[in-house]
Amino acid sequence: MKRNVIVGQSGGPTAAINSSLAGVYRTAIDRGAKKVYGMIHGVQGLLNEHYLDLSKYIQSDLDVELLKRTPAAFLGSCRYKLPEIHENKEVYEKLFAILDKLDIEAFIYIGGNDSMDTIKKLSDYAILTGHNTRFIGCPKTIDNDLALTDHTPGYGSAAKYIGTSMKEIIRDSFCLEYPKGLVTIVEIMGRNAGWLTGAAALSKAEDCDGPDLIYLPEVTFNLDDFKDKVKKLLEKKSSVVVAVSEGIRSADGKYVCEHGSNVDFVDAFGHKQLSGTASFLANYIAGELGAKTRAIELSTLQRAGSHLASRVDILEAYQVGGAAVKAADEGDSGQMVVLQRISDDPYQCQTAVKNVHKIANDEKCVPKNWICKNGTYVSDDFVNYVTPLIQGDLSPVMVDGIPRHLCIPKELYKK
Repeated sequence: MKRNVIVGQSGGPTAAINSSLAGVYRTAIDRGAKKVYGMIHGVQGLLNEHYLDLSKYIQSDLDVELLKRTPAAFLGSCRYKLPEIHENKEVYEKLFAILDKLDIEAFIYIGGNDSMDTIKKLSDYAILTGHNTRFIGCPKTIDNDLALTDHTPGYGSAAKYIGTSMKEIIRDSFCLEYPKGLVTIVEIMGRNAGWLTGAAALSKAEDCDGPDLIYLPEVTFNLDDFKDKVKKLLEKKSSVVVAVSEGIRSADGKYVCEHGSNVDFVDAFGHKQLSGTASFLANYIAGELGAKTRAIELSTLQRAGSHLASRVDILEAYQVGGAAVKAADEGDSGQMVVLQRISDDPYQCQTAVKNVHKIANDEKCVPKNWICKNGTYVSDDFVNYVTPLIQGDLSPVMVDGIPRHLCIPKELYKK
């Protein structure tokens, strides 16, 4: 590389997103980039010329290893939707003037579906204006819903956390008995795709029965049917554990969580903030069946649990970061790095690049034939797909018994 690289992080943080950042930084330096800039709060921050020289904060191999083990977004994130080019050309003129000022050869954006929309629009504008900066998407999302890639970095670690947490919740649920039984409902992230919720099945083993019911957003949720299934389970056992996606909907298209409270917050991409599904269902079951109920939201814990990260996930996240820089250096633009599974046994995966126009604003849902038991569980094919992605551990660097992270001074997040 002859000029500079700039990298940003966007969307929901994960336990692996900083490993991709480490891969971008290390590969860019190794390929001769003069400087590697980091956008503070993604493209939204870049519009305000809020960026830093990463070499001031990543100064050694130890820093790279710490960064790989640090959850959340080292550079800060955003949910900023670029306007269509014909609607507001001034935004693009401003962004590209900043890129020219910084002498940027490659623009790498680490994120999910909405972030790939940003790469698509920026690469389109570059073609339209003959600009020579190259734009590459680096996949990141615990939701695992990006098209054309076998899976996304961040998902494996979140799935491992969910499977482990479900097993511990199930174990805990058998400790006490209640006259009419105990029903524990665990709410897991996933708006329209049930990849995360399906990972609850990983808890099932010879020492654990796994959750009794699993509800994914790909299947319409029926409240009366749910009540009947829980009632029948309570006739056979004293404790019932259910995994539900935050995004399950009733036949009228309404999110189940909206039955319990108003969902007011909507982000720039039109996504409603979903929360309260488990609470609503727990209150409903308690009222209808008189059972003791518990509602558990894994919430941000499932995406921030770097102490339980998958080694496979962290290594692949690092690889896709490096592959993004390599693709830009070799002349690609308007592309996203994808992971292609070669083999399950032994597990092998390789990187490639695909046209971001075929990825942005699309969602990969769980295949219907991987959802079974009348929409209340996932199949062995689902479990076999996920299992290789959660293998291995990457121990945190411990200081006084607590993991040490690599961070920039918090005042740098503000401008």
